[in-house]
Amino acid sequence: MASSAIGKLSREEFRRQKDLDAARKAGTAPAALDEEGRPINPHIPQYISQAPWYLDTGAPSLSHQRRPVDDRTSNKLDNWYDRGARAGPAAKKYRKGACENCGAMTHKKQDCLERPRKKGAKFTNKNIQADEIIEEIATGYDAKRDRWNGYDPSEHKRIYEEYEALEAARKKLREEEIDNQTTTDLAAVRKVAKAGKEKKAADPDFGSSDEEDADDDKYADAADAVGQKLDTKTRITVRNLRIREDTAKYLINLDPESAYYDPKTRSMRDAPLKNLAPEDAKFAGENFFRYSGEAPEVQSLQLFAWQAAQHGNDVHLNAGPTQGQFLHEEFKDKKEKIKEVTKDSILAKYGGEQYLETAPKEIVDGQTENYVEYSRAGRIIKGKERAKARSKYPEDVYINNHTSVWGSWYDASAGIWGYGCCHSSVHMSYCAGVVGKEATHASTAHALLASSSTMASDPSGQDGATESQGRIEQNYSKKRVGEGDIALDKDRLAVALSEEKKRKARGGDDDDRFNKKQKGIQISSHDVTEEQLEAYRMNRRNTEDPMANYVDTEDPC
Repeated sequence: MASSAIGKLSREEFRRQKDLDAARKAGTAPAALDEEGRPINPHIPQYISQAPWYLDTGAPSLSHQRRPVDDRTSNKLDNWYDRGARAGPAAKKYRKGACENCGAMTHKKQDCLERPRKKGAKFTNKNIQADEIIEEIATGYDAKRDRWNGYDPSEHKRIYEEYEALEAARKKLREEEIDNQTTTDLAAVRKVAKAGKEKKAADPDFGSSDEEDADDDKYADAADAVGQKLDTKTRITVRNLRIREDTAKYLINLDPESAYYDPKTRSMRDAPLKNLAPEDAKFAGENFFRYSGEAPEVQSLQLFAWQAAQHGNDVHLNAGPTQGQFLHEEFKDKKEKIKEVTKDSILAKYGGEQYLETAPKEIVDGQTENYVEYSRAGRIIKGKERAKARSKYPEDVYINNHTSVWGSWYDASAGIWGYGCCHSSVHMSYCAGVVGKEATHASTAHALLASSSTMASDPSGQDGATESQGRIEQNYSKKRVGEGDIALDKDRLAVALSEEKKRKARGGDDDDRFNKKQKGIQISSHDVTEEQLEAYRMNRRNTEDPMANYVDTEDPC
């Protein structure tokens, strides 16, 4: 039963509940309905259909298994309070419970945002403000944390209008001062104009206008290097902007997987182009400048000064740079001496000085100046061949009078390994030389069958020897039947075709291919000949194909 957590039931109620569940599963009783009137499958397990205690509705339901409807209307950014909205006309008389300062009913005196009056609206009954509209807006997670939620972009236009009005007033005042001059001396007019500009530059609230930017004498006193900031008090030049003619660091390589660019500090530590040498690249990264030249030495000197100050020594790199450098050199000399003394004492006590002697780098890395040029086939054209790497096992060790190692010869007909000097396939045997090769060749089945067939046939008949040699090659070679260049005998092919037709007529039994008389004749041939294979291919019917009688019964889409 799909319901909430079932309370304590009596024995009779529990039995009736079990019978009802069994009837619903059997289909004799109607299924339970949820609060929306939809039937509940009685085969759903109880641990799925039973709602937890915090979602218990007291009725059969599966709503706790469904995804709740996600209402994101509260996350809209345009859903915000109406600033400054008032509800209807203001009251004529003070009302009890209203604000004592302005007379509005929506807040108290301590929460009033209006300027405190000398006598509040409670006592004067004058200038009573209308009630504010209080809205209850349910904001979601995103809308509640959005810093620009409820901002009206049109409010920023007022700042532009205010600045434009001030600039227009200044320009008009400057023109009036020039017109009020009684003299026509050009120098006096320039002096008045310059005084007006200096007064305007001293104004901390407003900057210069676009008209003044066009003057040629504006940057006369501050004509510094491009992209540098000059502090007139300390006379320190700081490079805070890049030169505009240079390419930005983040535009050198547009691959997002390239070096990381920090927009806050405008730094790129790694090189944007990894395939270029740092000397050839326009920009090799901040780390290239940081770890090139004398920069690492200065960093090590600064680290030494900090560590020395932590140990109680009076060392300061900026206060006494020469002293710090001398102390650093002295410290490095003492460190090297202590290292040498420690090394000598360990070697004198434990030994092993011979293991510290290393070979030259050229020998260890295998680098050499020998030039070797190879062809496409792998043969050496110029130079001397490099020595082959030797294995850890003993090589070229000959035993028992052998001149070659075991495994230097392979018998393709028998599929065995042996010695190349005597063709012996017995391991650890004694070498017999050329005599052993001849004996091994004469003892093979290939040679024995060839000699027996030659003796049985006519000694003067050359065709019989060739035929027997071909059959032996066919029967004992590892070449598969039907491969390579095939030369078929027409007479044998005709005999094979007749035998194949007889086999088909007998029922196609492969084991009874030959009768008793033929078995004695063909006992020496243990494999199928090329003529028999060709006869089988020619008489094979297409009905033997398993897909020949296949019919697609399904309707095409």
